[in-house]
This record gives sequence, structure tokens and C-alpha cells, in this order.
Amino acid sequence: MPPDCETSYRSGQSPAAPAAGNGLDGQPSIHGDEPLEGSATSQFDRRLHNARTEVLGGADRRKDEFLATVCHELRGPIGAIRNAVKVLRCQNDFKVAVQHHMHELIERQAQQMAFLVSGLLDITRIVRGQLALQRERVDLRAVLGNAVETLEWDLKGRSHQLSLTLPESSVWLVADGARLEQVFVNLLGNASKYTQIGGELALSLHVSGGSAIVRVRDSGIGISPDALPHIFDLFMQAEAAVPRSGSGLGIGLALVRAILESHGGNVTALSAGLGQGSEFIVCLPLEP
Repeated sequence: MPPDCETSYRSGQSPAAPAAGNGLDGQPSIHGDEPLEGSATSQFDRRLHNARTEVLGGADRRKDEFLATVCHELRGPIGAIRNAVKVLRCQNDFKVAVQHHMHELIERQAQQMAFLVSGLLDITRIVRGQLALQRERVDLRAVLGNAVETLEWDLKGRSHQLSLTLPESSVWLVADGARLEQVFVNLLGNASKYTQIGGELALSLHVSGGSAIVRVRDSGIGISPDALPHIFDLFMQAEAAVPRSGSGLGIGLALVRAILESHGGNVTALSAGLGQGSEFIVCLPLEP
């Protein structure tokens, strides 16, 4: 039923009956359904409408920024691959070393695109509640070791000093080891990305009660007080205080939180402000 028909019949009136809220002389009545202009109800409705508009507007801006970032992130690898293919096609007298270099470039850029697409697919699964976990008994020490090994060349390339503090004995969890490794690669990768050349990073693990506590700390650009409460929001990217390599899609920390919560854990972000570094604290339940 059209909205105007629904309004006319909602009080059981015929279309010819006087509109609800009108007096016998057709003038507005104080007993009508509509709130008086300037009434508390009217003011509340306007504030609610403005708040909803602001939230939707912010979400729409983040979506547009995200799409623009995706295009930017994919343009680089695609351009590099196309150029490499052109070089390989243009001449037939390449030395083996040149061909090998072009092949490595194509493989590296293809892996970067695959990583971006994988992150987008993970976000889609999380939004739909379809993130699957392959749970097994895993040693968290080994998971952290794998994460550090994955980022070894990135850390060396930026001359970062990594302080690693791990317990002597194994720390057992029932978890998806690959997903947890994804969490710590993301946290350590962010720490490196947002820390100046030659900066300091720290990764530690200790056991407290029935939980494993992992801390990832850096001496980087820090997080502003305004951004800190939203740092795990989807598509959220805090403004950088200093130049850094790579911009990211703003989905990494949202993935981190979702994966940890699916394991019954949680993550907290701390920072004294811009230029003061940051720390991420992960809490995971130990093996029952």
C-alpha cells in the first residue's frame, strides 16, 4: 500500500474524514498526532536524524576512500607486471640474469595482489559470519617465530631492532595456527610500517593465569587520542605523522580483532599520542 494510503487509513478513517490532529474548524489542534514545532519530541527527532546522517556520511566517505585505496594499491603491482612483460617481449637477446630478475618481479607483485585479494575475501567472510577455523593443538611460541621469520627481510630492510622475549617452555593453545600467524604478521608488519628507519620493535609472550599475553610494541608514529578508540574499525586508517612505506587498505586491524575474538581472545591498543609509539596487547585462552 502506498505510504499516503497507509497514513489515511491508519486510524480506521475514510479518506474523506478530517486529518488526525485537526479541530472541527480545520485548525491545528494541540491533541494532534504531530509534535508541535520546537517541542522536545521534535528536537529529539531532528537530533536523531542528524546523527544518523552523520554516521551514514562517515561510512560513505570511508567506503569511497577504501575503494580509492584499493585501486591505488593494485595499480602499482599491475603496472610493474605489465612493464616486465613488455620488456620480456621486446627483445630476444636477454641475458639469463635479466630474465630471472623480470620473473622474480612478476612473482613478487603477483603475490602482493594475492595478499590484497585474500584480505578482502577474509573481510567478506567475517561480515557474513563465515570465517572458518582449522583448530588444532599449537605452540604459540612457534606461531610467533614463524611470524618473525616471515617479516625478517622487511625488518632488516628498514634496519629495525627487534627485541624478542619468549618463555623457555611451549605455550599450548587449541587454535588455528595459520590464522594466529596472520594476526601477528599483521601486528608486526604494522609496527614496522609505522616506525622510522632504525627504530625499535619489541615482541614478548608470557603466561598469566589461564591466558597467554602477547605484546607488540614499537617506537613509531603512535596513535592520536581521537583515532585510538576507532583503530580496529573496518577501513580505519589513522593519519600518519611521518612518511611511511605503503598505505594499506584499512582492513588489517579489523581482521586481527575478528580472528582473535573467534578464538575467544581480544586485542587492545595503547599509545601516549603521536610520536610516542604504540603497543598492541593480545590475550588468548590457554589450552583447557
